[in-house]
Amino acid sequence: MMDIREKLAQVKCFLLDMDGTFYLGDNLIEGSLDFLDALKRTGRQCLFLTNNSSKSGSVYEEKLKKMNVPAEFRKVLTSGQAAANYVVNRYPGKKAFLLANEVETKEMMALGVEVDQENPDYVLIAFDTELDYKKMCMLCDHVRNGLPYIATHPDFNCPTETGFIPDIGATIAYVKASTGREPDLIIGKPNSGIVEETLRVTGLKKEDLAMVGDRLYTDIATGVNFGMTSILVMSGETTAEMAAESTVKPTLTFGRLSDMIPYL
Repeated sequence: MMDIREKLAQVKCFLLDMDGTFYLGDNLIEGSLDFLDALKRTGRQCLFLTNNSSKSGSVYEEKLKKMNVPAEFRKVLTSGQAAANYVVNRYPGKKAFLLANEVETKEMMALGVEVDQENPDYVLIAFDTELDYKKMCMLCDHVRNGLPYIATHPDFNCPTETGFIPDIGATIAYVKASTGREPDLIIGKPNSGIVEETLRVTGLKKEDLAMVGDRLYTDIATGVNFGMTSILVMSGETTAEMAAESTVKPTLTFGRLSDMIPYL
Protein backbone atom coordinates (compact mmCIF):
# COMPACT_ATOMS: atom_id res chain seq x y z
CA MET A 1 0.00 0.00 0.00
CA MET A 2 2.83 2.39 0.83
CA ASP A 3 4.42 1.75 -2.55
CA ILE A 4 1.21 2.81 -4.31
CA ARG A 5 1.02 5.95 -2.16
CA GLU A 6 4.63 6.77 -3.00
CA LYS A 7 3.97 6.41 -6.71
CA LEU A 8 0.93 8.70 -6.55
CA ALA A 9 2.57 11.23 -4.23
CA GLN A 10 4.74 12.56 -7.08
CA VAL A 11 1.74 13.27 -9.31
CA LYS A 12 0.77 16.93 -9.54
CA CYS A 13 -1.74 16.57 -12.36
CA PHE A 14 -3.82 13.59 -13.44
CA LEU A 15 -4.51 13.42 -17.18
CA LEU A 16 -7.95 11.85 -17.29
CA ASP A 17 -9.39 10.06 -20.28
CA MET A 18 -13.13 10.64 -20.52
CA ASP A 19 -15.18 7.91 -22.23
CA GLY A 20 -14.73 4.70 -20.30
CA THR A 21 -12.74 6.38 -17.54
CA PHE A 22 -14.76 9.25 -16.07
CA TYR A 23 -18.11 8.45 -17.67
CA LEU A 24 -19.77 6.12 -20.15
CA GLY A 25 -21.90 8.02 -22.64
CA ASP A 26 -24.07 10.33 -20.55
CA ASN A 27 -23.63 8.40 -17.32
CA LEU A 28 -20.98 9.15 -14.71
CA ILE A 29 -18.98 6.14 -13.60
CA GLU A 30 -19.65 5.63 -9.89
CA GLY A 31 -17.22 7.56 -7.70
CA SER A 32 -15.85 9.90 -10.39
CA LEU A 33 -16.91 13.07 -8.57
CA ASP A 34 -15.56 11.66 -5.31
CA PHE A 35 -12.21 11.26 -7.04
CA LEU A 36 -12.22 14.96 -7.97
CA ASP A 37 -13.05 15.84 -4.36
CA ALA A 38 -9.98 13.85 -3.30
CA LEU A 39 -7.82 15.72 -5.80
CA LYS A 40 -9.01 19.04 -4.38
CA ARG A 41 -8.44 17.87 -0.83
CA THR A 42 -4.86 16.82 -1.62
CA GLY A 43 -3.99 19.84 -3.79
CA ARG A 44 -3.81 18.08 -7.15
CA GLN A 45 -4.96 19.18 -10.59
CA CYS A 46 -6.51 17.30 -13.47
CA LEU A 47 -6.79 17.81 -17.21
CA PHE A 48 -9.34 15.86 -19.19
CA LEU A 49 -7.42 14.49 -22.15
CA THR A 50 -9.53 12.80 -24.78
CA ASN A 51 -8.77 11.36 -28.20
CA ASN A 52 -12.41 11.76 -29.20
CA SER A 53 -12.45 14.49 -31.86
CA SER A 54 -16.16 14.22 -32.65
CA LYS A 55 -16.91 17.02 -30.19
CA SER A 56 -15.34 20.40 -29.47
CA GLY A 57 -13.67 21.28 -26.20
CA SER A 58 -16.58 23.56 -25.27
CA VAL A 59 -19.08 20.73 -25.81
CA TYR A 60 -17.09 18.52 -23.43
CA GLU A 61 -16.84 21.32 -20.87
CA GLU A 62 -20.61 21.81 -21.00
CA LYS A 63 -21.11 18.06 -20.57
CA LEU A 64 -18.87 18.06 -17.51
CA LYS A 65 -20.80 21.03 -16.12
CA LYS A 66 -24.09 19.11 -16.48
CA MET A 67 -22.43 16.23 -14.61
CA ASN A 68 -21.74 18.62 -11.71
CA VAL A 69 -17.98 18.71 -12.23
CA PRO A 70 -16.64 21.80 -10.38
CA ALA A 71 -15.49 24.64 -12.63
CA GLU A 72 -11.87 24.31 -11.50
CA PHE A 73 -11.76 20.78 -12.94
CA ARG A 74 -13.50 21.48 -16.26
CA LYS A 75 -10.29 21.79 -18.28
CA VAL A 76 -10.31 19.77 -21.49
CA LEU A 77 -7.79 19.07 -24.24
CA THR A 78 -8.95 17.04 -27.24
CA SER A 79 -6.93 15.44 -30.01
CA GLY A 80 -8.84 17.72 -32.38
CA GLN A 81 -7.61 20.84 -30.62
CA ALA A 82 -4.05 19.52 -30.52
CA ALA A 83 -4.20 18.60 -34.22
CA ALA A 84 -5.58 22.00 -35.17
CA ASN A 85 -2.79 23.77 -33.30
CA TYR A 86 -0.23 21.49 -34.96
CA VAL A 87 -1.36 22.06 -38.56
CA VAL A 88 -1.76 25.81 -38.10
CA ASN A 89 1.91 25.97 -37.09
CA ARG A 90 3.14 23.29 -39.52
CA TYR A 91 1.26 24.50 -42.61
CA PRO A 92 0.82 28.27 -42.28
CA GLY A 93 -1.27 29.68 -45.09
CA LYS A 94 -2.07 26.19 -46.40
CA LYS A 95 -5.56 24.71 -46.71
CA ALA A 96 -6.88 21.39 -45.48
CA PHE A 97 -9.27 18.78 -46.74
CA LEU A 98 -11.01 18.33 -43.40
CA LEU A 99 -12.95 15.20 -42.54
CA ALA A 100 -14.94 16.19 -39.47
CA ASN A 101 -18.50 16.70 -38.34
CA GLU A 102 -20.05 20.16 -38.17
CA VAL A 103 -19.21 20.81 -34.51
CA GLU A 104 -15.55 19.88 -34.87
CA THR A 105 -15.22 21.71 -38.21
CA LYS A 106 -16.37 24.93 -36.53
CA GLU A 107 -13.87 24.50 -33.70
CA MET A 108 -10.94 23.75 -36.02
CA MET A 109 -11.74 26.73 -38.21
CA ALA A 110 -11.99 28.92 -35.09
CA LEU A 111 -8.51 27.69 -34.13
CA GLY A 112 -7.19 28.86 -37.49
CA VAL A 113 -7.47 25.82 -39.79
CA GLU A 114 -8.21 26.96 -43.35
CA VAL A 115 -10.36 24.53 -45.33
CA ASP A 116 -10.64 23.79 -49.05
CA GLN A 117 -12.32 20.46 -49.73
CA GLU A 118 -11.72 20.57 -53.50
CA ASN A 119 -8.10 21.76 -53.80
CA PRO A 120 -6.39 21.23 -50.45
CA ASP A 121 -2.69 21.28 -49.59
CA TYR A 122 -2.98 18.54 -46.96
CA VAL A 123 -5.51 16.14 -45.43
CA LEU A 124 -6.69 16.28 -41.80
CA ILE A 125 -9.15 13.70 -40.52
CA ALA A 126 -11.08 13.67 -37.24
CA PHE A 127 -13.77 11.34 -35.84
CA ASP A 128 -16.56 12.27 -38.24
CA THR A 129 -19.90 11.10 -36.84
CA GLU A 130 -21.59 12.49 -39.97
CA LEU A 131 -19.46 10.39 -42.33
CA ASP A 132 -20.93 9.40 -45.68
CA TYR A 133 -19.72 7.67 -48.82
CA LYS A 134 -19.15 10.90 -50.77
CA LYS A 135 -16.79 12.16 -48.06
CA MET A 136 -14.92 8.84 -48.03
CA CYS A 137 -14.44 8.97 -51.80
CA MET A 138 -13.07 12.52 -51.63
CA LEU A 139 -10.80 11.59 -48.73
CA CYS A 140 -9.40 8.57 -50.57
CA ASP A 141 -8.84 10.62 -53.73
CA HIS A 142 -6.75 13.21 -51.87
CA VAL A 143 -4.79 10.59 -49.94
CA ARG A 144 -4.19 8.60 -53.13
CA ASN A 145 -2.85 11.77 -54.75
CA GLY A 146 -0.08 11.91 -52.14
CA LEU A 147 -1.08 14.90 -50.02
CA PRO A 148 0.30 15.05 -46.46
CA TYR A 149 -2.13 13.01 -44.38
CA ILE A 150 -2.76 13.69 -40.68
CA ALA A 151 -5.20 12.04 -38.27
CA THR A 152 -6.32 13.31 -34.89
CA HIS A 153 -6.08 9.93 -33.11
CA PRO A 154 -5.85 6.15 -33.71
CA ASP A 155 -8.75 4.64 -31.68
CA PHE A 156 -10.61 1.85 -33.45
CA ASN A 157 -13.75 2.04 -31.31
CA CYS A 158 -15.52 4.59 -29.13
CA PRO A 159 -17.18 3.21 -25.96
CA THR A 160 -20.88 3.87 -25.34
CA GLU A 161 -23.43 2.80 -22.72
CA THR A 162 -24.38 -0.15 -24.93
CA GLY A 163 -21.00 -1.23 -26.28
CA PHE A 164 -18.84 0.39 -28.97
CA ILE A 165 -19.15 2.37 -32.20
CA PRO A 166 -16.50 2.53 -34.96
CA ASP A 167 -13.98 5.31 -34.36
CA ILE A 168 -11.37 6.96 -36.57
CA GLY A 169 -9.10 3.91 -36.53
CA ALA A 170 -11.74 2.12 -38.57
CA THR A 171 -11.74 5.02 -41.03
CA ILE A 172 -7.95 4.85 -41.28
CA ALA A 173 -8.18 1.11 -42.02
CA TYR A 174 -10.78 1.77 -44.74
CA VAL A 175 -8.58 4.40 -46.37
CA LYS A 176 -5.54 2.13 -46.24
CA ALA A 177 -7.49 -0.68 -47.90
CA SER A 178 -8.39 1.68 -50.75
CA THR A 179 -5.20 3.73 -51.11
CA GLY A 180 -2.42 1.69 -49.52
CA ARG A 181 -1.53 4.61 -47.25
CA GLU A 182 -1.69 5.15 -43.53
CA PRO A 183 -1.50 8.65 -41.99
CA ASP A 184 1.89 10.34 -42.10
CA LEU A 185 1.22 11.59 -38.58
CA ILE A 186 -1.27 10.80 -35.80
CA ILE A 187 -1.56 13.46 -33.11
CA GLY A 188 -3.56 11.83 -30.32
CA LYS A 189 -2.62 9.34 -27.62
CA PRO A 190 -0.20 7.53 -27.60
CA ASN A 191 1.71 9.89 -29.89
CA SER A 192 3.95 12.85 -29.15
CA GLY A 193 1.73 15.60 -30.59
CA ILE A 194 -0.85 15.56 -27.83
CA VAL A 195 1.83 15.09 -25.15
CA GLU A 196 3.67 18.20 -26.34
CA GLU A 197 0.41 20.14 -26.30
CA THR A 198 -0.34 18.83 -22.80
CA LEU A 199 3.04 20.01 -21.49
CA ARG A 200 2.41 23.43 -23.03
CA VAL A 201 -1.09 23.71 -21.54
CA THR A 202 -0.19 22.52 -18.03
CA GLY A 203 3.29 24.05 -17.77
CA LEU A 204 4.42 20.88 -15.99
CA LYS A 205 7.08 18.24 -16.63
CA LYS A 206 6.32 14.67 -17.69
CA GLU A 207 7.42 13.40 -14.28
CA ASP A 208 4.66 15.49 -12.67
CA LEU A 209 1.90 13.85 -14.73
CA ALA A 210 -0.08 10.62 -14.57
CA MET A 211 -1.98 9.35 -17.59
CA VAL A 212 -5.20 7.65 -16.48
CA GLY A 213 -7.40 5.70 -18.86
CA ASP A 214 -9.18 2.51 -19.85
CA ARG A 215 -7.24 1.70 -23.02
CA LEU A 216 -3.88 0.00 -23.14
CA TYR A 217 -2.92 0.98 -26.69
CA THR A 218 -3.67 4.69 -26.28
CA ASP A 219 -3.88 5.84 -22.65
CA ILE A 220 -1.41 3.46 -21.02
CA ALA A 221 0.96 3.47 -23.99
CA THR A 222 1.13 7.27 -23.67
CA GLY A 223 2.42 7.00 -20.12
CA VAL A 224 4.84 4.22 -21.04
CA ASN A 225 6.15 5.95 -24.16
CA PHE A 226 6.81 9.30 -22.50
CA GLY A 227 7.94 8.43 -19.00
CA MET A 228 4.75 9.33 -17.16
CA THR A 229 3.05 7.33 -14.45
CA SER A 230 0.39 5.24 -16.21
CA ILE A 231 -2.81 4.18 -14.47
CA LEU A 232 -5.23 1.67 -16.01
CA VAL A 233 -8.86 1.69 -14.91
CA MET A 234 -11.00 -1.34 -15.71
CA SER A 235 -14.20 0.67 -16.21
CA GLY A 236 -14.12 0.84 -20.01
CA GLU A 237 -12.61 -1.09 -22.91
CA THR A 238 -9.88 -3.19 -21.31
CA THR A 239 -10.73 -6.59 -19.83
CA ALA A 240 -8.62 -8.58 -17.38
CA GLU A 241 -7.70 -10.95 -20.20
CA MET A 242 -6.59 -8.10 -22.46
CA ALA A 243 -4.48 -6.62 -19.67
CA ALA A 244 -2.82 -9.96 -18.95
CA GLU A 245 -1.96 -10.58 -22.61
CA SER A 246 -0.76 -7.06 -23.47
CA THR A 247 2.90 -6.13 -23.68
CA VAL A 248 1.92 -2.61 -22.59
CA LYS A 249 1.94 -2.66 -18.80
CA PRO A 250 0.59 0.16 -16.59
CA THR A 251 2.35 1.43 -13.51
CA LEU A 252 -0.84 0.85 -11.50
CA THR A 253 -4.25 -0.69 -12.11
CA PHE A 254 -7.56 0.13 -10.41
CA GLY A 255 -11.16 -0.90 -10.97
CA ARG A 256 -12.25 2.71 -11.37
CA LEU A 257 -11.06 6.21 -10.48
CA SER A 258 -12.52 6.21 -7.00
CA ASP A 259 -10.48 3.14 -6.06
CA MET A 260 -7.45 5.46 -6.01
CA ILE A 261 -8.87 7.67 -3.26
CA PRO A 262 -7.43 5.74 -0.27
CA TYR A 263 -3.93 6.12 -1.73
CA LEU A 264 -4.01 9.86 -2.45
